[in-house]
Amino acid sequence: MVQRDSQGPIIKPTGEELERQAKAASANEAQASEKLRGPLHTDLGKTTIEDRVVQKIASIATREVSGVYAMGNAARRTFNSLAERIPGAQANAAGGVSVEKGEQQTAIDVSIVVSYGFSIVEVSSEIRSNIIAQVERATGLEVIEVNVEVTDVHLPEDDDDDTETRDGLK
Repeated sequence: MVQRDSQGPIIKPTGEELERQAKAASANEAQASEKLRGPLHTDLGKTTIEDRVVQKIASIATREVSGVYAMGNAARRTFNSLAERIPGAQANAAGGVSVEKGEQQTAIDVSIVVSYGFSIVEVSSEIRSNIIAQVERATGLEVIEVNVEVTDVHLPEDDDDDTETRDGLK
């Protein structure tokens, strides 16, 4: 049966076509509901995690890796050292970590200083593995990317220079 409207003929779908459309609609609904399923989204409620929580977990996971001398760039490290000298002030525990977080996934950027003598490739690999394991275990978020920026290499003589300057020997 052909019906007409102002733009031309409209053909009514057959029973098979109606079934295909219904199946496609239900498949789309199932995919939409599955997208919001996961450890943080259940029938009983939704759990949200602030960015700073992921930052702190990633920061701790990074500090656990051998060869990481410090975190953050020079400005961040200077600010943290000044903050430590002020009574009652706290240094940022998540310094050197930035996070982009969605509902179920996160991407993490880490800025570090590596101790001289350690392989930057190995340290970076261990940082990635540890951050992914700790963040996914603690939060249920899927870590899709961990970028490691090495801003400096700490040399043993750097400690001697800092000690002499602090003691007023220079």
